[in-house]
Amino acid sequence: MTATPLPSAQPPLGRAKLILFLTIFIAMLGLSVLFPIIAPLGRQLGLSELQVGLFSFAYSLMQFVFAPIWGSRSERTGRKPVLLLGLVGFSLSFGLFGLFASLGARGVLSGTALFVLLVAARLLGGMLSSATLPTAQAMMADLSSEKDRTAAMGLIGAAFGLGVVFGPALGALLSGFGLTVPIFFSAGLGLLTALAASFTLPETRRADARTAAASGDRRALLRQPGVLLFLAVSALYTLASVGMEQTIAFYVQDTLHLTAAQTAKTVGGMLAIFGFLAAAVQGGAMRPLSKKIAPGPLIMLGLLVMGAGMLLLPLASAYWTITAALAVVGIGSAILGPSLSAALSLSVGPNGQGAVAGLNSSALALGRMTGPLIGTGLYQNAGHGAPYLLSGGVLMALLVWTLIARPQVRPAEGARV
Repeated sequence: MTATPLPSAQPPLGRAKLILFLTIFIAMLGLSVLFPIIAPLGRQLGLSELQVGLFSFAYSLMQFVFAPIWGSRSERTGRKPVLLLGLVGFSLSFGLFGLFASLGARGVLSGTALFVLLVAARLLGGMLSSATLPTAQAMMADLSSEKDRTAAMGLIGAAFGLGVVFGPALGALLSGFGLTVPIFFSAGLGLLTALAASFTLPETRRADARTAAASGDRRALLRQPGVLLFLAVSALYTLASVGMEQTIAFYVQDTLHLTAAQTAKTVGGMLAIFGFLAAAVQGGAMRPLSKKIAPGPLIMLGLLVMGAGMLLLPLASAYWTITAALAVVGIGSAILGPSLSAALSLSVGPNGQGAVAGLNSSALALGRMTGPLIGTGLYQNAGHGAPYLLSGGVLMALLVWTLIARPQVRPAEGARV
């Protein structure tokens, strides 16, 4: 069985996009609740910075392997079942992670046994939840025209950004009841999101008996002009971003000399500002920008702004200077992420949206897999500013590479190439 796009008249596109936006926002809220508590929780459980980084490595390793599989599967069986599987898998893995962490906090589990079980929960989560992002991006592509593609991908980015606004603040608040409470909250929220999506989210592709082998041919997609370059930029910019994200709580705690509880609250506030600015750019500024500027130049602009923010971080030693540097990073990433997604989407036909979104999710997972190990390793062994200098350097190198390569994609009507 394969799948074909459903007629656009059912359901109304605006309502379908809104439901998809809310689904991704709630899912991201559940994930970002954990951002301010992972570092202090790891230290409470007696784990090193590198071991904490391995949690993200395990999660992203499974996403790297399985995201293309889920993306291609959504072409054959329809988007909605794959998206729901990702949401349920997210909830299951977080529930197990919270259970093992609680047993560790009470001394029932410790040492190698605790670490192995926590990593196993992350492996399961990465395998199943990797269905969510590529399917959501493919659904949004199904619901949008080519000229609106960058703005539509900006809505997905805005949903993620708003999740980052409210999630860390909520996680910091819930951490006052215990560092594992936000984890169980995320697990419950994931189940509620899956239940709500099953009743309200429309299917954007319909299974039929026609053969569409090209829709899942990843090798053919990789031969499309610009696709390999865009995937490489996705992987490397994510490596730079996640290297920062995995160490920022350590940097704040060590620079501002805070306790674990103070760190969770402080980082939660910083990331809320970071996410608010990112969501404002993706949900507001990207639409007029994408109508005037093609995805290629927007990618270059995002790399420049984000790289500058990274290079400012090692110079920051107070709450507001750290927050300001993070704000610059957030604005740059808000421009870069949707522009890359749109460039990849515009590089393939309507029957390749799930597959190319899966490849992009795999590239993002590769960056998330290696970024934490490099970032935490540098922080632990090369100095507190080292991860951000590396991230800034990688982003500026990508800017130079993109300027030389000048990848071409079909621009929105009226946009400058």
